[in-house]
Amino acid sequence: MSWRPQYRSSKFRNVYGKVASREHCFDGVPITKNVHDNHFCAVNTSFLAIVTESAGGGSFLVIPIEQTGRIEPNYPKVCGHQGNVLDIKWNPFIENIIASCSEDTSVRIWEIPEGGLKRNMTEAVLELYGHSRRVGLVEWHPTTNNILFSAGYDYKVLIWNLDVGEPVKMIDCHKDVILCMSFNTDGSLLATTCKDKKLRVVEPRSGRVLQVGDVRGMGWMGDGNGTPGRNHTEMG
Repeated sequence: MSWRPQYRSSKFRNVYGKVASREHCFDGVPITKNVHDNHFCAVNTSFLAIVTESAGGGSFLVIPIEQTGRIEPNYPKVCGHQGNVLDIKWNPFIENIIASCSEDTSVRIWEIPEGGLKRNMTEAVLELYGHSRRVGLVEWHPTTNNILFSAGYDYKVLIWNLDVGEPVKMIDCHKDVILCMSFNTDGSLLATTCKDKKLRVVEPRSGRVLQVGDVRGMGWMGDGNGTPGRNHTEMG
């Protein structure tokens, strides 16, 4: 009987990356050095938002996706915060709504006009105050519109109902600064990592901690309704 080696086929065998040409890049953007332990940009199908270096308060750029090339130094910014902007996230339900949080202890909701900014934007649709220290993270609920989560250096997670502009619940189970928040796909569970090197799986409705483990980073596996995957890399 002849033996034939078995090879697992891959849809990505002949897929490779290619650096975009200069005219399809965004050039000249003064990227911030002051974000929380997360990303400095957020993107959806219409806009790219990038937290920038600025003096006298925090700001970020909002650039239409198709507007590639060099970004001029005087390009309009969203610049209403009084402290450095630490995180930005687009609303998954409404493409021109973006949330930001800052060292000034506030969370702000901005409505970007169609086609992008023509002048600096300083007035937010909503200004949310509830944290006693700077706010490092914001995260939209994945299945319910107008529900936003924020994590502050006061070790608290606030759940905001934007229809009323007030926090409807506080999750107060962390012992140190929260470094990451991530929902499963249906929003029934929230996983967090913390500076105390613990991963916590929390039920947002009740605030009950379902699981605690030693970890630095995480991401939901499979369909996003099971156990979050762990990264045991030591924290710096």
